[in-house]
Amino acid sequence: MIAIRNTTRFWGAGAQLLHWLMAAGIATSMVLGWVMVNMPAGSAQFRLYALHKSLGITLLALVALRLVWRWINVTPPLPDSLPRHERWLAKAGHRALYALMLLMPLSGYVINSAANFPLNVFGLVQIPNLTPASESLGDLASNLHLAFFWGFVAVLTAHIGGALRHHFVLRDNILRRMLPVRHASDDRSRS
Repeated sequence: MIAIRNTTRFWGAGAQLLHWLMAAGIATSMVLGWVMVNMPAGSAQFRLYALHKSLGITLLALVALRLVWRWINVTPPLPDSLPRHERWLAKAGHRALYALMLLMPLSGYVINSAANFPLNVFGLVQIPNLTPASESLGDLASNLHLAFFWGFVAVLTAHIGGALRHHFVLRDNILRRMLPVRHASDDRSRS
């Protein structure tokens, strides 16, 4: 049975749920973003933009919730066997992921606000604009949004590569402790 809260050895069900919901939401939003900017203008593109924006605002709320969850829960430490530079890289990578998970949707929100478009989240709630209409601000936010996207792709690639390295090469519990399935060996291992 997986505990709701984190322990010193494993991420709890709450952290895992937020992690994997965000992973699915971010992947979906990134694909939608890529498709929508490369398709002809029209009603299909408009619907994809609306879905992309709704997902972005939802992900912004989820990352805020995730930061609160992380603040009120213990964080399972990295294994003592991990070299100092790898510990530093892991911490820097996680900080970069969190920063980009905030900056991507915020810059998208600014793009939308600067264009003076309504922001209707999944047709349920209208979100007020964050900024006044401004073409120059919209252009700046658009350039930043794209830069944050590519930065996120780079950091995410390193994050996934690191997790797979831990699982298949180092054979430690780093990846398994974020998975909702436990193995008997997890209870015996301290890493």
